[in-house]
Amino acid sequence: MPKIMGLLETALYVEDMGRSVRFFRDVMGLVSMLETETLAAFDAGSGTVLLLFQRGGSTQDTHSDMGTIPGHDGSGPLHMAFAITAESYEEWRGHLRRAGVVERGEMRWRGGGRSFYFEDPDAHVLEVATPGLWPNY
Repeated sequence: MPKIMGLLETALYVEDMGRSVRFFRDVMGLVSMLETETLAAFDAGSGTVLLLFQRGGSTQDTHSDMGTIPGHDGSGPLHMAFAITAESYEEWRGHLRRAGVVERGEMRWRGGGRSFYFEDPDAHVLEVATPGLWPNY
């Protein structure tokens, strides 16, 4: 069987593109690679991409001279986690608190990792996690 090399893209569906772009750029520190009215793409580190789609704005297939992207969409509070170093855990916690982000929960994982949960402006449940969360991280 061919081997998967890793997860390339994660998508969140948002109500207010400008508000979400500002959150992920200004609060989370991600670098924008593309911004349109209905799509934003951020460098999420280690060759990964965070995609933000305007909720309801990508339900139809998109055709171009490069090919076809099937329509997709999502609703409700989705979840994603950002990998951080153990040394930066408290720095991240302080940074997010100073930005007015409310923490929703914290875990001390059996493998030694720590993580805490918070929400983005669309109530998606985000997490920052240190190594030791999973056997492969």
